[in-house]
Amino acid sequence: MSVVASLRSLSPRGVHTVVVSEDSTVPAFASQYADETVNVPSPHEDIVAYKDALVSLAMRPDVKTILPIREEDAYVLSRYVDEFEDHVSVGWPSFDGVRVAQDGYRLAQVAEDIGINVPKTELLTDVSDWDRELIVKPRFGILTHDYVDFLDETECEGRQDPEYIPRAVEPDVDRLIEDMLGHVPVVQECHWGEEYSVRALYDDGEPVKTSLRRQIRGKTYAGGMSVFREMTHDPEVEALGESLLTHLEWNGPATVQFIKERETGDFYLIEINPRIWASVNLDIRAGANYPYDYWLTTQGRKNEIIPGYQEGVATHLLLGELQYLRSVIFDDIPNVEKPSIREAFVDVASSIYRHPHFDYISLDDPKPFARGVLNSLSNRF
Repeated sequence: MSVVASLRSLSPRGVHTVVVSEDSTVPAFASQYADETVNVPSPHEDIVAYKDALVSLAMRPDVKTILPIREEDAYVLSRYVDEFEDHVSVGWPSFDGVRVAQDGYRLAQVAEDIGINVPKTELLTDVSDWDRELIVKPRFGILTHDYVDFLDETECEGRQDPEYIPRAVEPDVDRLIEDMLGHVPVVQECHWGEEYSVRALYDDGEPVKTSLRRQIRGKTYAGGMSVFREMTHDPEVEALGESLLTHLEWNGPATVQFIKERETGDFYLIEINPRIWASVNLDIRAGANYPYDYWLTTQGRKNEIIPGYQEGVATHLLLGELQYLRSVIFDDIPNVEKPSIREAFVDVASSIYRHPHFDYISLDDPKPFARGVLNSLSNRF
């Protein structure tokens, strides 16, 4: 999603775009705004080979910078920055910053140290009180040899799904560790409410641009990846997000996600994503053109960035809305009240009527959406 949105942001403004992927069927390869497509090794098969392929591209004189899209990109670009910085403009965070962002346990400690509320966070093997509403989450955004000692330098595993734990039920710890591919995950107390995402572009520890998204619906009725969201403004949570990124001396794009607790109105930190976020099309539609602003910043042209954005703009991920409805029909998630099927269908239909804007669907660039639908159908069957 973020790749296609970034292509539609950059190519019409004269920026030559090069899309890289290990999979030739990705929707971005079908976009008319992909000026060039390149197949590279999968980071999950050999992350060093993936890095080497990016370095080879960076050495081309017509490649000026690299936009981090995935967690693997943020890791590779920051971990091996010395191999990139002589060839392209560095627009991504330091490895110290990425290590904090990709480690949920360390991130909670850092946030607490500067006075930001964080759900009580423990390693799974340290939990003794299970009479609470809890969620087990992967400790790391990805697994590499820098984070766990059972992988070698070439190995990389993606993020695993979280698991809600019913109150007063002690889970099988060994099974959870096995499900997390052998690493000890974190356990957090659940805080229920609205999710907010502070979006930001930083340059050497200073904010270049920020905006705020409120999630209205996730891909499950418990939340998760946003499928219906709107741009908003709240000085309190924006200040919290900026204070954390400034403390980390951030560089490049990031989102800082919070939950506004329903009972108290307090904000609790959830995570940092050290890259361009999946729903960046929402920001672009609202006037916060982060991919192009990233380009301008890395090329020494920050003075050309247009400030501000429009509140109230909302977008959908259409396939995600179908995932949400499927969740309402079939899922049974502990600790979370499920809406009725009728209520869910009415909410989705009415919101699409009010805000008929979608991440993939574009009349002048229809192929990525069609490719995404075909991919979903082939994966299902």
